[in-house]
Amino acid sequence: MALINGRQYEFSDVTLVMGGRDVSGLRGIKYGSKQEKEVIYGKGNKGMSIQKGNISHEGEITVTQSELETLKLLGGGSVLNLNLNAVVCYGNPSKGDVLITDKINDIQFTEEEKELKQGDKFMEITLPFICLDIEYQSI
Repeated sequence: MALINGRQYEFSDVTLVMGGRDVSGLRGIKYGSKQEKEVIYGKGNKGMSIQKGNISHEGEITVTQSELETLKLLGGGSVLNLNLNAVVCYGNPSKGDVLITDKINDIQFTEEEKELKQGDKFMEITLPFICLDIEYQSI
């Protein structure tokens, strides 16, 4: 794996802009794409080819409770009502980093669930989402 400017990016180098605002309560982010694929068999017991099907995109963001409440205000009381675009940036140009930017288009959250346990110092909420496209920037 090639290093960018001699180092790997860390969580403090990540910026998520969603709904036109910097998500300051971001605790984690995960997103990706997958494609349906199936081996086609004919005569014999070995595959002849691999056929490709639909491509889907999904992920999740983990945020603090205050960030969830802000998103709920944008959605009229629920994040399930939102349809957002997001930009995920990796790197810090002031440190001389190459800025990597991925665009996540038409995000819709699929779950909204709160949980807090004894001893927790704050509430952390994971919001799974589906989206229509992820544009990955390549270097």
